[in-house]
Amino acid sequence: MIVVFDAELWVWDARRGETWTFVSLPADISEEIREITDGPRRGFGAVRVQVGIGGSRWKTSIFPDSKRGAYVLPVKKAVRKAEGLEEGDSAKVTVELIDL
Repeated sequence: MIVVFDAELWVWDARRGETWTFVSLPADISEEIREITDGPRRGFGAVRVQVGIGGSRWKTSIFPDSKRGAYVLPVKKAVRKAEGLEEGDSAKVTVELIDL
């Protein structure tokens, strides 16, 4: 499964001092992923993905966030720097599920 969407970068309040920056996957896409990945998952319900933003590509995991009702994707500092992104900016994100 490969999805492409636009999302705003946000900082997780509980970790603000460490600047953990994320984007939220759209609710409909998150629901589809929940259906596809139903069953035992990695820690915290993580799902392995390959991600693309601009010219940057990397592998990571997405995590369910009950507060937002969607999966969230961490966007590491090196990617934000390479793509010139900061909190509040919008980015076109490509997510491919792997290890299903």
